[in-house]
Amino acid sequence: MANELKSLSKGLRVYREIVFCSKPILAHSLCKKLNINKSTMSRILKTLKDEDYIEYCDKTNEITAKSIEDEEIKLSQIQVLIKKTKFLLEEIHDITGECAYLGILDNNKLLYINQIDKSSRKIKTRNNIGLSTSLHTSALGKTILAFGNYDIKKLKLNQYTVNTITDTKDLEITLKEVQEKAYAIDNSEYQDNMACVAVPLFNHENILIAALGISASKSRISLNKLHEIGKTLSKLVSSYKIVS
Repeated sequence: MANELKSLSKGLRVYREIVFCSKPILAHSLCKKLNINKSTMSRILKTLKDEDYIEYCDKTNEITAKSIEDEEIKLSQIQVLIKKTKFLLEEIHDITGECAYLGILDNNKLLYINQIDKSSRKIKTRNNIGLSTSLHTSALGKTILAFGNYDIKKLKLNQYTVNTITDTKDLEITLKEVQEKAYAIDNSEYQDNMACVAVPLFNHENILIAALGISASKSRISLNKLHEIGKTLSKLVSSYKIVS
């Protein structure tokens, strides 16, 4: 506990220095000012960035604090989106009998912001709300890549299973297929023995705002069944335009 408190104290000192600095600051300047070694500072800054407290200026290594007001606006928008799509997630769950998810693009990753699972199974899908994952590994993520505005060459195609797409050209081909079919599939690409399917959700201006889908154990759902569900969900969700 003592070590954790010391780490927290250092992290708060670093964040306070960034917030009250009159201009963007470099990591090595923070090290000198606060007498913190390079490796510790690196860990602190990574945590602050991952938690969305700081950001790096374009094309530089200078650091600034993110606007708390902007974060509050983003959180409010997420809460509104969750409310407006709750009925859709419930309908998806009722149709498929599987855990339904809502995901958005956040800091170049997929962020799960809601899920619904009313099944009576003893073993249910874990609670993924708040979880961030790589975009190229999940059906939700691939849906966002296929229908959003994103440069896939910026992605790090890390491998998680033997089925994970790790080549940019292969990913480009997959995303074109997703655009043609209007749904995406994850065939155990992020987690072994799990399968997922997802579809895009657009606002009234036809701009992608989220992805919705389901996941299930491969023992319960076949690849053919995933494609059937994908077509069903595509027809269902395409009839809705969320007013943002």
